[in-house]
Amino acid sequence: MLVTVGQFGATTDKSANLEAATALIEQAAAQGSQLIVLPENAMYSNSDVTADIVSETEPLDGPFATTIGALAKQHGIAVVAGMTEAPGGGSGKPSNTVIAVDSGGDLVGVYRKVHLYDAFGYRESDRVQAHKPEPLIFTLGDLTFGVMTCYDLRFPEMARFLVDAGAEALVVPAAWVAGPAKEDHWITLARARAIENTAYVIACGQTGPACTGHSAVVDPMGQIAASAGEAPGVASAVIGAERVKTVRAKNPSLTNRRFEVVPA
Repeated sequence: MLVTVGQFGATTDKSANLEAATALIEQAAAQGSQLIVLPENAMYSNSDVTADIVSETEPLDGPFATTIGALAKQHGIAVVAGMTEAPGGGSGKPSNTVIAVDSGGDLVGVYRKVHLYDAFGYRESDRVQAHKPEPLIFTLGDLTFGVMTCYDLRFPEMARFLVDAGAEALVVPAAWVAGPAKEDHWITLARARAIENTAYVIACGQTGPACTGHSAVVDPMGQIAASAGEAPGVASAVIGAERVKTVRAKNPSLTNRRFEVVPA
């Protein structure tokens, strides 16, 4: 199947963000892709760490998620996208959420970020609620996909947690903040997660100036099958279960493992 990463730089203008997402979905569908992955925080992104983002949040049946579902149905393409979900659970903080919508426009799963970005001088946990690990797994064509978000990529146990749940392709919406060596970290970690799990990695990040871009599809041997560079746009690659099977027969590291991943 053909899969696409569609990258852009989201802002505080939710209408403009949705327009950008719409254009990328249309472009991917026109290419014949069965899945497009959009970045983390595709609905709304505010780099001002002092800003109150609660007023900009939306529920899962709000305008953003509803429109993404309608676009998926209209164009016959599955969509994975990040949003800022309205507070729940009594914490008063919103969730950094990823939705997965099938080609019929139905919501097939939700992932709420586990590892919040409290690193490199930033504290996501000051305004976002962390969640316990619950795997978002969905099947498309002959492949099973698992979803994580941005900073989760730095934790190998998160990827293995999804692979243990059946994932053969890891989907990673992100807003990978730019900075010294950060682009290298992004690509290196995406390739590492692919190699150690003998799985595809479909990693889509926001573009500059705040983020690195360089969204990529990485194959189970760690080779970059498609890369989007720095500018907004798409990159696509053909992926399939047979490639996973071949790589896992050649490199049976999952079979040879001696440790289990148990969430804290």
